Amino acid sequence: MLIETEPTPNPATLKFLPGRVVMETGTRDFATPEEAEISPLAEAIFALGDVTGVFFGRDFVSVTAAPGVEWPSLKPDVVAILLDHFSAAMPLFRQGSAGFSVPSADSDIVDNPEDADIVAQIRELIETRVRPAVANDGGDIVYRGFDKGKVYLQMQGACSGCPSSSATLKNGIEQLLKYYVPEVTEVRAV
Repeated sequence: MLIETEPTPNPATLKFLPGRVVMETGTRDFATPEEAEISPLAEAIFALGDVTGVFFGRDFVSVTAAPGVEWPSLKPDVVAILLDHFSAAMPLFRQGSAGFSVPSADSDIVDNPEDADIVAQIRELIETRVRPAVANDGGDIVYRGFDKGKVYLQMQGACSGCPSSSATLKNGIEQLLKYYVPEVTEVRAV
């Protein structure tokens, strides 16, 4: 088995491609070792001690190194963990745990029912145009709400904390949404 790697726009994050499906549906973002306890794979990667984030996408795993950690020293250990996990066909999640991200309702903006058509257009653009591009960079983006012209999005994986994420939001996603949905005036990260 061969694990390929790709750089991401976030210099602290590396994208690992095991050559097989990682998550059948959805994505899963782990920002702490405690969150990773539901996944033997994420837990093993965090156990290296030099990791601040693990993200599972459809066919990749993104890993974010702690500040000051250099990838040449961390990469072989991450690859070894991934090889062991996927070669042994181990489960991605412990029995009884949810395998995909579910945005928490407490941080969502409640959409106005009168904006249902606008929200549907925004969600469609995010699903068909934005998320595939963001996945190519080792991350994901989650719709969090629409309120008075503002679209609220959450960046995950390699995109969370990436130095170029604000440029991606403003110059890429915001321009795209404004072009197709004139009611959009701004895009904000949450």
